Amino acid sequence: MGSTLTNLLYHIVFSTKNRSPSLSGELQSHLSQYIGGIIREKRGYLLEAGGTADHLHLLARFPPTISISEMQQNIKGSSSGWVNREHKTDAHFGWQDGYAAFSVSPSKVPAVSRYIKNQEAHHRRTTFKVELIKLLEKHEVEYDERYVFS
Repeated sequence: MGSTLTNLLYHIVFSTKNRSPSLSGELQSHLSQYIGGIIREKRGYLLEAGGTADHLHLLARFPPTISISEMQQNIKGSSSGWVNREHKTDAHFGWQDGYAAFSVSPSKVPAVSRYIKNQEAHHRRTTFKVELIKLLEKHEVEYDERYVFS
C-alpha cells in the first residue's frame, strides 16, 4: 500500500487539578474551542467536547503521526496556560496528572457524542468517580483504584 490510511478516533477523559470545580459553563465553551484549535494544529479534529466543572470529555480524531500521550501533553499544557492568561481567577488553573483514553468505532461516534453532550444531566445522577470506573470496566482497562483518583 503506497499511503497511510487511518481513522483513529478516541474518547478521552481528564480532570482538573484536585478535581477543583473550576470549569464554568462559559469557560468550558471557550476552552473547547481552544482545544479544538490545538488538535487542528496537529492535523487532528475535535468532534465533540463536554464535561462538568471538574472534568472534560473529548471525542477526537488524531493523525497517526502523534501519540495520544503527546497530544494530551499539548492539550493540557497549552490549555492550562491559556486559561491562566485569559481567564484570570484567584486560583491557578491546572489539569490533574493522567487521563483515560478509549478507542471508538466509527459506528459508535453518534452515541459517544451524545454521551459527551449530556454530561451535565448525566452527573446529576452519578459521580465522576463512578462514571470513570464504569468506563474503565466497559473498555476492559486494567487499573488500581488506589492510583486512579490520587
